[in-house]
Amino acid sequence: MRRILKSILISLIVLGLAAGASVAQDYPWQPDRPITIIVPWAAGGSTDQVIRVLAPELEGALGVSVVVVNQPGASGSIGTANALNAPKDGYTWAAGAIRDVGTYVVLGMLDTSIDDWHVYLAVSNVSIVGVNANTPYQTFDELLAAFEADPGGITVATAGLSSAGHVVMEDIAQAVGLAYSHVPYDGGNPAVIATVAGEAAVVTQLASEQAEMLRANRLRALAAYADIPLVLDGVGEIPPITDWIPELTIPSNFFGIWAPQGIPEEVVETMNMVWEDVVKNSEALRAYAADRGALFNPMYGDAAYEEALPSISHQAWTLYDGDKAVISPAEVGIPRP
Repeated sequence: MRRILKSILISLIVLGLAAGASVAQDYPWQPDRPITIIVPWAAGGSTDQVIRVLAPELEGALGVSVVVVNQPGASGSIGTANALNAPKDGYTWAAGAIRDVGTYVVLGMLDTSIDDWHVYLAVSNVSIVGVNANTPYQTFDELLAAFEADPGGITVATAGLSSAGHVVMEDIAQAVGLAYSHVPYDGGNPAVIATVAGEAAVVTQLASEQAEMLRANRLRALAAYADIPLVLDGVGEIPPITDWIPELTIPSNFFGIWAPQGIPEEVVETMNMVWEDVVKNSEALRAYAADRGALFNPMYGDAAYEEALPSISHQAWTLYDGDKAVISPAEVGIPRP
């Protein structure tokens, strides 16, 4: 009887494995070699974090390895350009914040727009105004007073020109009329580590990048770049920046992956199905978002495109109004928000 039960159990396992394999092969596209996702930022940052959670989900669905490659430089435009110029066969994708893809053109870095890409979004990240724990600033209004007292003297670390942290600081600066000393790095994680080390007093990068240092009391959170409080496990409730600057309009900052237009239609159909069936139901991504102060809300196609437009418009005009862009957004069809 034991032998019979064991044989039945083995048969069920084999059938289950076969069924699982067939699910991965039921998609229109059946990749036969590894897929590469280029993270155009340094390891450990927000893009790197979420893509390394996403990659195993894609591997399980597609039945091939998904290789994450970091190619930082030029505010993410180098890695993005490499994906844009790769063979359009579905095997090379870029990753990051979708609003960056839409604003490289106004910075003169890369002639592209979101119209050039098939867009798949995973999570929306929230930035935090954090300070080195050894600084005297206990509240956001104390920090604002310090900026006013020492124009251009307070150092702010970000992931570089047009990064989430840079746009946050430009938004604040333009809203209240302050000057600051920008200290750019090649990613959010290096910017956070530099602030912990005392190279900068302030960091305005994403909650996902600051979370561990906030929990370790190496950084102090003064405000969330949001219009509602941000509750971060192990840190508590972080007040929204609109408590001090109510006129700020804060669009979602979505992160995901994209492949250039021109890839085979069966790749697009397959990724749409994977996003619907797998990514939208990913407990791993949901847990990551909850742990890192992000919003889990996967989308693709027209929904992703429409979600991206307000954020692109906001970032493009913030950079232009701050004299950081070399081309007017209006010249490339980006309306003022």
